[in-house]
Amino acid sequence: MRQTLEKILEKNQICVIDGSMGTALERLGANLNNSLWTARVLLEQPELVKKVHLDYFRAGADAGITCSYQATIPGLMANGLAEKEAEELIVRSVKVFQEARDEWWEKEGKAAGRVYPMCLAGIGPYGAYLADGSEYKGHYEISEEALREFHERRAELLWQAGADVLLFETQPSLTEAKIEAGIAERIGADYWISFSCKDGLHINEGDLIRDCAKAFREGASHLRALGVNCTKPEYLESLIKELRKETELPIAVYPNSGETYDPVTKTWNGKGDGHSFKDYARMYMEAGARAVGGCCTTVSEHIVAVAEARAKFLEASE
Repeated sequence: MRQTLEKILEKNQICVIDGSMGTALERLGANLNNSLWTARVLLEQPELVKKVHLDYFRAGADAGITCSYQATIPGLMANGLAEKEAEELIVRSVKVFQEARDEWWEKEGKAAGRVYPMCLAGIGPYGAYLADGSEYKGHYEISEEALREFHERRAELLWQAGADVLLFETQPSLTEAKIEAGIAERIGADYWISFSCKDGLHINEGDLIRDCAKAFREGASHLRALGVNCTKPEYLESLIKELRKETELPIAVYPNSGETYDPVTKTWNGKGDGHSFKDYARMYMEAGARAVGGCCTTVSEHIVAVAEARAKFLEASE
C-alpha cells in the first residue's frame, strides 16, 4: 500500500514536506557545480543522499522528495551513462529514499507515533535538464511530443519503483504541466503539480496561477495536490489564495528562502526579506496550505521550524 496525503492529513491536519536536497548535500561537502547537480551525488555518493533523507525525517518531515529532479535519461547519457545505467540510477533515487525511510521508521518513527513518510518522486521540468536556469523562465523551444517523450520514461520508472506520488515540480509552463499530467493519468499514478512563480499571481511563463488551477478541474482524476515551489517566500500567501479560488485540492507549498539563482555559477545569492521561515510557514497554513516545506537554500533547521509552526497553528485552531 502506498502512503497518501489523505492519510497524513487525517492524522496531522498539515503535512510537513522536507527541504532542499541540493543545499543539504552541499552542507555535507558535495560539489554540485555540474550539469547533473544532485544526480551526480546520487551516482557517486548515494550514502550522502540517504543521510539527507534521514536528517529531514528527524527534523519532522512527513513527506520527502527523492533525489531525481535532475536525473533525466538524456542528461545522464550525455554524462557517459548507458541508457540502462541511466534508468537504474533513476530507480535508485526511490530505493535510497525507501531505505532511509524504513531505517528511520523502525528505529525512531514508529515508536514516536509519527506518520509513515510519503515518498514524493521529484520530477523537474525540461528546463532543469537544460541546466541554464530555464525552470525560472520557461518558453523553451521544444515540441509537445518531444516534451512527452522526455518525461514519459522517467515517470514510469519512478512509479514502478514504488514512489507514492509523482511530484512534477518547479514547473514554469502550464503546457508542460498538462503533458506531465497526461502521462500520470495514462499510467494510473497519483501525482502533484507544483509551479514556479515570478510574483504573487503568475507562474514563470506568465499564466495566472488561478488559470493553471482551473485547467485541472477536469480530466485529472489522479491529481492529489496543486502547489508552488522554488519561489520567493513573500509571494506564497497570495499564490495560495489565488489557487484556492479555482481548486478544492490540497495546496502544497515549499518556497526557497528568498535568494536569486545564478545559472552560471549555479549558486543562490542575496538575502531574504527578514521574516523568519517559521513565521512564513504559519502564514501559509493560515492562508489555506495543507502541505508546507522548503526548497532551495533550506535545510533541516527550516523543516524543524515548519513543524513548530504547525504545532502553533493547530494549537491556535483548537
